[in-house]
Amino acid sequence: MIAVSIKNLGFKYEKSDTWILKDISLDINKGEITVITGGNGSGKTTLLRCIRALIPNVYKGELVGNIRIFNQDLEEMDPLELVKTIGIVFQNPETQLFSSTVEDELVFGAENICLKRDEIHKRLNSILELTGIEHLRHSNPNNLSGGEQQLIAIAAVLMMDPEILLLDEVLSWVDKDNRSKILDILRSLKDKGKTIIMVDHIEENIRFADGILRI
Repeated sequence: MIAVSIKNLGFKYEKSDTWILKDISLDINKGEITVITGGNGSGKTTLLRCIRALIPNVYKGELVGNIRIFNQDLEEMDPLELVKTIGIVFQNPETQLFSSTVEDELVFGAENICLKRDEIHKRLNSILELTGIEHLRHSNPNNLSGGEQQLIAIAAVLMMDPEILLLDEVLSWVDKDNRSKILDILRSLKDKGKTIIMVDHIEENIRFADGILRI
């Protein structure tokens, strides 16, 4: 099954004459890990924004081409469906963390999509164990290391149980131990059938991908 199908995608930001994405076409199968790589300014982050529909809803500009998610046009998906289907983690975890404890951070999104309390509790314990941050449960995210913050940002998105996970250079902020931990988490998610699309440029990380898109 094709999870993400991109056809002839192009985009230029508002007030810019430069097409940062040009004629991008790609099919990504469910359960695959795909790495997007390329030079600075090549459009890697922009492509993730397109897949998550942040473009053109948040970041304005001219968009051409088509994106389909599990054979549904992206533009036809409502905001709640998008949150449940596609999760995104940004390069700087500080932009995603705002609660006073790790537990509050993780349950915030789940509460917003009106999950039942029992389901939230079940997911919380499962995600804390998966990401290995049980000991940080009552800590303030602002007092933690960059690597720990990135794990929390990933865990918060996983609480939505998205079928597709987008990661924008999430390994650039972390030390070797946390990088290894995150890669293990991604392999575990793949084994569960999740589709992962990540921007990365580190060769040792690229090797474990099922597919590579260079832009």
